[in-house]
Parts: sequence; C-alpha cells; structure tokens
Amino acid sequence: MRKLVVSAILLGLLGILSGPVFAQKKESEPLEILDRDKKQQAEALDKQYKRMMDRTRKDSDTPRSDPWANMRAPADGKR
Repeated sequence: MRKLVVSAILLGLLGILSGPVFAQKKESEPLEILDRDKKQQAEALDKQYKRMMDRTRKDSDTPRSDPWANMRAPADGKR
C-alpha cells in the first residue's frame, strides 16, 4: 500500500513538473507559415472551382429556352 501511495505522489509530481515543458510549443518559421497559408488558399480555390464546375454541369443538363424566340422572324432556311 505504501508503494502505491508513493508512486501515485511521484506520478503527480512528474505531471506537474512536465506540464510547463509541453506547454512551451515551438512557433513555426515565418516561411513555413507562408507556405501553409498558400497551400490552404490553393486548396480553397480548387474547392471553389470544382463546386462551380459541378454547378455549371448540372445547369447544362436542363434545356435552354430562347427568350427572343417569339421576336425573331421564322427561319425559312434562307441563309
């Protein structure tokens, strides 16, 4: 029982002492930050492009109407 209590206390102290060490996270280099931002922007742009292409493909499946059809003269084939 004594060993269990001593080991629990030592583990608690180890956790308290090692906490600040892990809290000091190394900051990224400025160039790494710029590269990561560029990659994120490129991925976002690709996603937007793919969404737009999907949207235009869906729109192309629908039949198109000619709003000026009744304003034109009938096509007699006289071209």
